[in-house]
Amino acid sequence: MKFGFTLIELLVVVAILGILASVGLGQFFTAQKRGRDTQRKESLASIARALEMYYNDHKQYPPSPLPWGGEFSDGKTIYMKQLPEDPVDNFQYYYSTDDNGSFFKLYALLEHSEDPDIRGPYVGTNCGTGECNYCLASANTSCD
Repeated sequence: MKFGFTLIELLVVVAILGILASVGLGQFFTAQKRGRDTQRKESLASIARALEMYYNDHKQYPPSPLPWGGEFSDGKTIYMKQLPEDPVDNFQYYYSTDDNGSFFKLYALLEHSEDPDIRGPYVGTNCGTGECNYCLASANTSCD
């Protein structure tokens, strides 16, 4: 009597493992996108707090552009030691204000297409690979 597996049994096992691996990898990549989107939202919230501190000191928001990846200061006060950059190299954050610095809008491009916070695309914004789809604005304006 011989013990072992037939070729058909091995092919069935390999096929099942392949299907399970593809489903698992798909979920893994979705989780990565959601994680990066959460990081983007938290980064923009931190930047918004720093912009509000700047506004409290100067009665206006700073002019565009912001020094992404660098120090955000007015020469006397450091509002953020390092302004965060987008976690993906070919993505970027976008900041806009008016000439008077009376409001601000911060934009990002969220990757996970089913995120409930996606409101864009926002025409005229550039988040690296296209128009931004997430916005955070000062209390005296809206993203629309």
